[in-house]
Amino acid sequence: MTEDTYVGAIDQGTTGTRFIVFDHDGEVVANAYEKHDQYYPEPGWVEHDPMEIWTNTKDVITQALGWADIGPEQLAAIGVTNQRETTLLWDADTGTPIYNAIVWQDRRTTERIETLEENGAVETIREKTGLEPDAYFSATKAEWLLEEADPIKMERARPSDVRDRAEAGEILFGTIDSWLIYNLTGEHVTEVTNASRTMLYNIHDLEWDDDLLAEFSIPETILPEVRPSSDEATYGTTDPDGFLGAEIPVAGALGDQQAALFGQTCFDPGDAKNTYGTGSFFLMNTGDDAVESDHGLLTTIAYQRSGEDVQYALEGSIFVTGAAIEWLEDVSLIDDPGETAELARSVDSTDGVYVVPAFTGLGAPHWDQRARGTIVGMTRGTRREHIVRATLESIAYQTRDVAEAMEGDSGIEMTSLKVDGGAVKNNFLCQLQSDVIGSQIVRPVVDETTALGAAYAAGLAVDYWADLEQLRNNWRVDREFEPEIDPDVADQRHERWIDAVERSRGWAREES
Repeated sequence: MTEDTYVGAIDQGTTGTRFIVFDHDGEVVANAYEKHDQYYPEPGWVEHDPMEIWTNTKDVITQALGWADIGPEQLAAIGVTNQRETTLLWDADTGTPIYNAIVWQDRRTTERIETLEENGAVETIREKTGLEPDAYFSATKAEWLLEEADPIKMERARPSDVRDRAEAGEILFGTIDSWLIYNLTGEHVTEVTNASRTMLYNIHDLEWDDDLLAEFSIPETILPEVRPSSDEATYGTTDPDGFLGAEIPVAGALGDQQAALFGQTCFDPGDAKNTYGTGSFFLMNTGDDAVESDHGLLTTIAYQRSGEDVQYALEGSIFVTGAAIEWLEDVSLIDDPGETAELARSVDSTDGVYVVPAFTGLGAPHWDQRARGTIVGMTRGTRREHIVRATLESIAYQTRDVAEAMEGDSGIEMTSLKVDGGAVKNNFLCQLQSDVIGSQIVRPVVDETTALGAAYAAGLAVDYWADLEQLRNNWRVDREFEPEIDPDVADQRHERWIDAVERSRGWAREES
């Protein structure tokens, strides 16, 4: 590869879409971002407009290349990373979505999950997919779309014909990686980490599972082909007559949390990272061993390179962390997320206040779909500074819950944790996390590790980077944080946090 070539990464997240261009050193040379709208048609429902996401994707690619004066032909490859589990169906002929994408946070299929539990399907799903049955995953979202979605956006559609057309192969299913790759290349594919999050894919046999497809009435005809995360054969190329005007291989993809694991160079068993975004996602590489969790964690696929065995991970999925900061802004307790550190430092403690941000239920290791956001311990002396600090502390406590579960399943004591995501720019939060978890927190220089992981996957596939060792050499530390408080104090506060979590559980019951 010549010196003036680069690798681009599309990072399609819950709140927006980013395109980042990286050089051989893994340094950012161009970066553009656009937010998209969030739709909440009913309580607990969350949707995105797939066409808005695709339009924004084209815009950020064009903007980033233009600002850096980089020609599309200088891109050696494009990688894709995406919000996982978010699900959509589209018309195979026109490429038009039949309905909005149903977002991973969406809870509309909670009752369907409870039916699965009542029918004794939980263990089978866990054994095949490594997942805890939950409305979070794609299977019940796809089932709902086939049964309930009003196909107002699908040409020639009638409300009763979605399933018929799906059976005939006229409807395509995908998570957001599939949607973007389809629009970039015309190919209907997904990659193995995203497939592993659908609750339809057997992570041991590495194939769509017939029993699960039957359980959720998903026609096999709508499913994408599953490919490696870093694919030497590539997923396809961009259209030279399309918006880029160049034929660029799309050669790598990873679900966002696996992409961050890859971007943090967690290539060896025991390597772990936590990404602080809308939610937080704690992953530990377990190598070629799909470790079954006894502590409420998920077993998932970490990545796969062409011609190599799948690598697995344990994952703790925390639904709301960064979104809790957004909530503080929504309710006017802060004007800007940058205020949180100063406000939290202005008080010595939360004065006994605990915030449990279970706005969309509790994820790992608690798994309570009907938990809801809770504030406990308030007195007449409680001020917004206490609530802000308690909200930051909730991020750290939820991470400790997962870290303890991770240690229990893996038998590996956590001494160092790599962190990334927007929230880790907050030094107060990083120090707080180190204090609460009782281990070193390591923040890298390049904190856009999700996009970096997708770029690495694509670049390895086309020999832009030679091997994993070259990627390790790119990784550099920005700052390390060490615990500063007495471990006994941290333990006492965490025990009180667990009491607060119990208050939040089972709150969202159906009205009689």
